[in-house]
Amino acid sequence: MSPDRPVFVTHSAGVRKAALPPPDPEALALSRELSASIAAEIKAQGGAISFRRYMDLALYAPGLGYYVAGQQRFGPGGDFVTAPEMGGLFGATLARAIAPLLGPDGLLEFGAGSGALAAQLLAALPPTPYTILEISPDLAERQRQRLAALGVRWLSALPECWCGVVLANEVLDAIAPHLVELDEEGVLWELGVALGPEGFVWRRLPAGDALQQRLAPYLPHWPRPYRSEVNLAAEAWLRDVAGRLEKGAIILIDYGHRAAEYYHPQRTMGTLRAYYRQHWLEDPFYLPGLCDLTAHLDFDALQSVAVAAGLQVRSYDPLARFLIANGLAEAFSAASANADLLTRMQLANEAKRLTLPQEMGESFKVLILSKESPCRSPSTASKTATP
Repeated sequence: MSPDRPVFVTHSAGVRKAALPPPDPEALALSRELSASIAAEIKAQGGAISFRRYMDLALYAPGLGYYVAGQQRFGPGGDFVTAPEMGGLFGATLARAIAPLLGPDGLLEFGAGSGALAAQLLAALPPTPYTILEISPDLAERQRQRLAALGVRWLSALPECWCGVVLANEVLDAIAPHLVELDEEGVLWELGVALGPEGFVWRRLPAGDALQQRLAPYLPHWPRPYRSEVNLAAEAWLRDVAGRLEKGAIILIDYGHRAAEYYHPQRTMGTLRAYYRQHWLEDPFYLPGLCDLTAHLDFDALQSVAVAAGLQVRSYDPLARFLIANGLAEAFSAASANADLLTRMQLANEAKRLTLPQEMGESFKVLILSKESPCRSPSTASKTATP
C-alpha cells in the first residue's frame, strides 16, 4: 500500500521508538497476542518458519492479523492512503477504462478495502453487477455498511467462472513473497524467521529449486550480499483467476517493476517494506499485526504467467500514462466545473499525486489482461454471493 507522504524510519531501534507514535493499549495487546501465536508456530516448526509464512500470519491470522483485527487501516487516520482514498479522480478515470470491457457478470473487485473505489466506480459506470471478494470478515462488514444499498454482492471464494472484469487494486503487493538472500560466498538462501532474545530475527533456510531456477539469470550479476523477493503465490493467484475467466479482462494496479529493474544489482535490499501510521519502515518485525507488510511486484513474471494461461496483454503502463490516456483531464474538468476554490485546489493536488513521478505516477503500474473467447455458461457467482 502506498503511504501518504511517508516518513522513512531505519532499522535503528532507538530511532524507531523515538520517531513512531505509540499504539493504544488495545492494539498493543493484539500485537502481543499475535506475536505469541507466531512464536508458538516457530517453536512447533523446529525453530524457524519462512518469512512468507510469517507475513501471512502477520496480515491474515484469524482475529489478530493486520487486515482482520478491526483496526483502522486506510486513509489519513490509518497507516497508508490508497489512490481512491485521496478523492474521486482515480475512480472516475478508471471507470472510463473499465466500461468497454464489462461483460454479463459485471465487475469483480478483489480486496475492496474501505469500499471507496467501489463507491466511485458504481457512481461512474453504467448500471452493472458489482461483486466484491473479501477474505477479511471485518473489512467485508465495513464494506457492507458503506455499499449494501448500492446492490453490491460479496464472495468469500473465487467463482467457478467469470464473464466480465476482474479488478485488483493494491492487492497483490499484500500477498506474501519468498524472501531470498545471496550471501558473501555466493550461496542463495531463502530467508526465514526465528526467535531471538528480544523478538523475531532473520534465519537463513535452504532455497528450493523453484527459487534457484527463477533467479539463476540474475545471480552472477548481483553483489554480495543481496536481498530480494520472488512472489510465487501472486503468480499462482493470477493463474487461478485466469483459469476462471471465460471472457473479459483482469486489471492489476500496484507498484512494481519489470524484472530487469526489480532485480537490478543496485537494488541490494529488495522492496519489502512495513507501513505504520504513515511511516515507512525497513523492519518487518515491528509490532506484528499493527504494520502493513508489502513488496513490489515483478510485472514481467505476471505477464509471463498470464500469457501461459491463455490471456493477452492488452496494455501495461505507469499509472500516470494510463490515467492521462483514459481521460484524467476530462474527469478533472467534470469534477471541478462547479466546485469552489478549495475543492479545485484539492482536485489539483490529487491529480498531481496520481501523476507526478515522485508520487504515484511512475511507481504504480497498470496491467490489463484480456481473454476474448466466448462465454460458455452463466457465472456461478450468484450461487455463492451474499448481499
